[in-house]
Amino acid sequence: MVSWLRMLDSGFMPQEPLVITEASGQADGERVLHLAGPILLTNLFELQDMLRADTSRRLILEMSGVPYVDSAAIGVLVGAHVSRQRHDRALALAAVTERVRTTLHVTQVEQLFQFYGSIAEVPST
Repeated sequence: MVSWLRMLDSGFMPQEPLVITEASGQADGERVLHLAGPILLTNLFELQDMLRADTSRRLILEMSGVPYVDSAAIGVLVGAHVSRQRHDRALALAAVTERVRTTLHVTQVEQLFQFYGSIAEVPST
């Protein structure tokens, strides 16, 4: 525990911001969040709040600007998937970087998500 705190104090942990830009989707009831920056425990709370509050029929996370995610971010994505599925709403991940996709695969949650190469590839509802 002490070594973890030292890493935080020493600045070892990345402090890059997560920038979230909101846009309307291509179809009615569709919302797009463009994400830029790593998704980490230190910066994910705004995203988590937005995911929880969203009531669109389909939410697309455009992730081409996300270089990596940590385990807390994976938990937020899985939580969003479960919540949206329970309320018959869709979650799509677009333009996911190879490193993030590999992380989702290694943690065995990749199969939960719908992936698209870009927003343009997401089929209309």
